[in-house]
Amino acid sequence: MLDNINLTKLIFGRLTWDSIPYHEPILIFTFLGVAIGGIAVLAAITYFRFWGTLWRDWVTSIDHKRIGIMYIILGIVMLLRGFADALMMRAQQALSFGDSAGFLPPHHYDQVFTAHGVIMIFFVAMPLVTGLMNYVVPLQIGARDVAFPFLNNFSFWMTTFGSILVMLSLFIGEFAKTGWLAYPPLSGILASPDVGVDYYIWALQIAGVGTLLSGINLIATIVKMRAPGMTMMKMPVFTWTALCTNVLIVAAFPVLTAVLGMLSLDRTLGFNFFTNDMGGNAMMYVNLIWIWGHPEVYILILPAFGVFSEIVSTFSSKRLFGYTSMVYATVVITILSYLVWLHHFFTMGSGASVNSFFGITTMIISIPTGAKIFNWLFTMYRGRIRFEVPMLWTLGFMVTFVIGGMTGVLLAVPPADFVLHNSLFLIAHFHNVIIGGVVFGMFAGINYWFPKAFGYKLDDFWGKCSFWFWCIGFYVAFMPLYVLGLMGVTRRMSHFEDPSLQIWFVIAAFGAVLIALGIASFIIQLVVSYKRREELRDHTGDPWGGRTLEWSTSSPPPVYNFAFTPRVHDNDAWDDMKKNGYARPLDGFTKIHMPKNTAAGFVIAAISAILGFGLIWHMWLLVGFSFVAMLAAIIIHTFNYDRDYYIPVDDVVRTEGERTRLLASHV
Repeated sequence: MLDNINLTKLIFGRLTWDSIPYHEPILIFTFLGVAIGGIAVLAAITYFRFWGTLWRDWVTSIDHKRIGIMYIILGIVMLLRGFADALMMRAQQALSFGDSAGFLPPHHYDQVFTAHGVIMIFFVAMPLVTGLMNYVVPLQIGARDVAFPFLNNFSFWMTTFGSILVMLSLFIGEFAKTGWLAYPPLSGILASPDVGVDYYIWALQIAGVGTLLSGINLIATIVKMRAPGMTMMKMPVFTWTALCTNVLIVAAFPVLTAVLGMLSLDRTLGFNFFTNDMGGNAMMYVNLIWIWGHPEVYILILPAFGVFSEIVSTFSSKRLFGYTSMVYATVVITILSYLVWLHHFFTMGSGASVNSFFGITTMIISIPTGAKIFNWLFTMYRGRIRFEVPMLWTLGFMVTFVIGGMTGVLLAVPPADFVLHNSLFLIAHFHNVIIGGVVFGMFAGINYWFPKAFGYKLDDFWGKCSFWFWCIGFYVAFMPLYVLGLMGVTRRMSHFEDPSLQIWFVIAAFGAVLIALGIASFIIQLVVSYKRREELRDHTGDPWGGRTLEWSTSSPPPVYNFAFTPRVHDNDAWDDMKKNGYARPLDGFTKIHMPKNTAAGFVIAAISAILGFGLIWHMWLLVGFSFVAMLAAIIIHTFNYDRDYYIPVDDVVRTEGERTRLLASHV
């Protein structure tokens, strides 16, 4: 009998039938909805016989363009999950007053707000940012792909399987109830003995490896693969922001890996890095998590700044004002972002001198950010402004982000932060800059580069509906939280006693509904645009009159991007080529060497997720088998040399000749 119990423990660890939350009606209905939707999708793929092309052209693809698109699809799918959490939180807070307990039990509410933060930062914002960088950067610098194509595929699937682990926690076990940064001692084994924190740790470890490797890949691409003539000061501003972003990723994400590794050792093997026993110190966790966490904010916002720079220049029909100052401002923000982390915990007793230093550096970082705002305004000054959908997102960003920036400078003053810390004012500020900056930037970038990726524009009407619902919904949802924060209302609360506060939460919930309509409008925009794709198709390859090199290729670009490596003479490379009549060659083509697709990235990442699942549930037999399988898959891939193919010369001549004739008739 004892042997059977030990064998069961070895195989299943902590996993039992009680781990399925069948006593939670909300989760059961959610599971049924997800199951029915998943079965419908699988049936549709089978009916239309998409399995072959899905595997061959997407899952195993190492084309940076397809991987970029998959990152963006992942971000949009996870946005639906993360925003569903936001709607539940807003509804709960609007309903839960006095005798009414709302519809979410406290332990479930705690999981919801933790999952919301984790999903929105790691699995919505990061994939959207990485997807745009993946797609656009090689095209902007005249490269055929990223420096390490296989690593690109592997990075994407590690991020995807990290998100799958988070989603799995919805139906097997539970997620962390600690807040999205999982401070100890709350995340320690004594306060959180369940698997929630372990799901948090291993989902982020797996996704973090993918992000780190992607950062290394893009740095190598930008530094080593630029077209002849493209010096650093001739790179497009989006490429500059991508470079600085990935430098921050490479500097910051190892810290996240280390701190989560130490937390897992605390929980699993009884180490004492972050306890009050045996010399541990919980404040060390707070320092380490924010040494990663504050650069993370700029990892998200810097690419959005690059997107806005490209859009403002294009839709004002002018060169970007102050290119050099924009580059310097980006670099200064990158450096300063590593010197301000302690402003997240002014109230934790670091002392007046330390708080003063970090308050001053936080205020200083607003200077280069403000310089960017003025540069965009001066670019628009006397320009021929076209109020297309990407430009609307940009203008909405400029107003909204300035408000968020001003509240950030207010919070940088330690005495003010002592009053407002841990209040809803802080929540309003954070969403002010992340929604008004990152989300608006990503939607602007998707609308701007969509015709480059698919050959047709997105529908204008539904794009404007999405923008206005998002913009108005944001102000309705979060301005009340500024008011509540100034009234002293604490964040993370699922129930309130003071009935005078309820109206503000009801208004905020209505704003969340408006944002939901904005997301729905975006989905409708994609569907309507696909149905009208022939009507919306642009044959010039340059629907907006773009100014940078990516618009010199066809829309969508061929798998090899550039048959001839372009020679760059200006930081507005494509605009310079159009004005000076650089002709596209019609002969002299040679066959193009390209790497083959591979399933190894998907397989290794999938085994990593199984390993993570085993570690979460202490299924040590599964951990051992999956670890050996992962090593075997890595070794097999290492010795698989047959990974190249050549595109025939005739195909290149025919494709490039057709593109040249089309461009000559339109440009």
